[in-house]
Amino acid sequence: MAAYIKWDAEDISTDPLIKAAIAHLWLVTIHPFDDGNGRIARAAADRALARSESSRQRFYSMSSQIRLERKAYYDILELTQKDSLDITAWLDWFLGCLDRAIIGAENGLAVVLNKERFWKTHAGPSLNERQRAILNRLLDGFEGKLTTQKWAKLGKCAHDTALRDIQSLIERGILKQDAGGGRSTSYSLKA
Repeated sequence: MAAYIKWDAEDISTDPLIKAAIAHLWLVTIHPFDDGNGRIARAAADRALARSESSRQRFYSMSSQIRLERKAYYDILELTQKDSLDITAWLDWFLGCLDRAIIGAENGLAVVLNKERFWKTHAGPSLNERQRAILNRLLDGFEGKLTTQKWAKLGKCAHDTALRDIQSLIERGILKQDAGGGRSTSYSLKA
């Protein structure tokens, strides 16, 4: 641990992203505590990443991405720790994971910004709470097709009320009726 602390404090020649990957691997390999070594290693990597960015704000989470890729994480750790001292595969995986964390954050931010633009354009007192709630579900990535029956279920209202809500939104240019019709009539947000 003394060697790790000295390296962490004094090494300024290593690329900061590589240093974050090495710091994580070093701590998880040393395993200095009875419990929490993974959390400490992720925190050390996050600290090194924060230092590398010269910014107080980060919109991605390396820890969350590692949690999403837990199996691959443990597989690469096992491979790296039992073979030679070559950590190239670990570095490749760590940097790829970092890239996926950043892309995931960008996608999440795009959804938030899209939602904000939508509400700036369409907010108004003429929308009822049920309409606002279901529109938010659509903006968050509603799975499947939105039908009057699904609207009634989501809005906990009668079929006729759901149809009136939908027709009102079509008239305001917020929803459109999808191709097809009859019992399978569906609706989506107007682009």
